Amino acid sequence: MSVDPDKEFRPVNQILGTKPSLGPIPADQIFPWTIIALLSYLIVNGFFGAFFPDQWQKWLWTVLIGGWGIATWWILTGGKSWRFLGKFIGVPTWTRGTARYQSFLEFHYERKNRKTKPRHRRSRK
Repeated sequence: MSVDPDKEFRPVNQILGTKPSLGPIPADQIFPWTIIALLSYLIVNGFFGAFFPDQWQKWLWTVLIGGWGIATWWILTGGKSWRFLGKFIGVPTWTRGTARYQSFLEFHYERKNRKTKPRHRRSRK
């Protein structure tokens, strides 16, 4: 059986089917990250700017708040976020046990119609 050498291998473009990115940053995250960075800048320098006497403190808090917002956004909307978020799902503890089934209505009815011993009061003399 002879194999035609032209049909044996077919070159495939490896980029097909991948998501576009700008280095390590996914392209679908660039716009939200820009909005988050601008909002963190406006929050720190606009609202709380008077609380920071030095310029480096403003930038430190801007980077911290922006980094926190970007990381949160990436975890919640990024691809395969279940890998990180799946760690927080508690594993159920399975136990075996037996219990007699008793309807709530029957329990209430029996309790209501239960006859109790009459209590005798002691008279004080």
